[in-house]
Amino acid sequence: MRITQLNIYPVKSLRGIGLEAASITARGFAFDRHWMIVDDDNRFVTQRELPAMAQVGVRLAPQALVLEHADAPEPLVIELERDEAAPRLAVRIWKDECEALDEGARASAWLTEVLGRPGGSDLRLVRFPEDQRRDIEPDHLCGEPAQTGFADGYSFLVTSEASLEALDERLLDKGLDGVPMSRFRPNIVVTGEGPFDEREWDELGNEEAGVRLGLRKPCKRCKIITQDQRTGVAPTPKEPLKTLVEMATQPGLKGAFFGQNATLLAGEGRELRVGDWLNVSRRRAVT
Repeated sequence: MRITQLNIYPVKSLRGIGLEAASITARGFAFDRHWMIVDDDNRFVTQRELPAMAQVGVRLAPQALVLEHADAPEPLVIELERDEAAPRLAVRIWKDECEALDEGARASAWLTEVLGRPGGSDLRLVRFPEDQRRDIEPDHLCGEPAQTGFADGYSFLVTSEASLEALDERLLDKGLDGVPMSRFRPNIVVTGEGPFDEREWDELGNEEAGVRLGLRKPCKRCKIITQDQRTGVAPTPKEPLKTLVEMATQPGLKGAFFGQNATLLAGEGRELRVGDWLNVSRRRAVT
């Protein structure tokens, strides 16, 4: 099986960046979900509430994070180096609360200007502190220690090209347009196995790179996958959510599932590259 895409999303729910090589940290790929937008209550904001977030372009320059928008006369530039002793906020992601570094009034003004005030709230940009640890829920782990940054819950999201092809075929059969992989915002895209075969995978590994990932939980999808990841517009309401539910891609579970959430088992400080081959170990059948 081969890697065909590597992606990071430096600011949660803004546009992603495709990479040829991705460095691995304890929390996932370097700079993935390293920043997040919050409201006046310090609660995370995503495309679920604010689809226009898809319109904000994201670049990583050698020394800075750069955000761009068609309506902004100048980009927002945030230096990558940050004083870890700077004032902190207590921010919320789902049921988790963790500390974050506030990127300041200039970033707040820029984001609020281009994205508006959802619910009357200003927007702020926060960064995940290097000395913080956000543990992944243990329910689906296999005893390994695992952590993430501002991702919804896991360090990596793995998707399969064969699974997308199967979904798009079903959409075409219904007279609908297929959807691109970008709708699912994956970190790692692979090819070489059958449609939805990933639900049987236990681990993915690249011996040469010394990297092992544990696939721990199917990814239940929300309405973000109905939205174009350049415009934030949903071309066909409720699709492909409705079709994924009909396909029952995760037998025994209710809802729309696409992709697998993964944790890092080995390989901190290493990297993966597009074109790398991955070995698959499968889950043992329960008897």
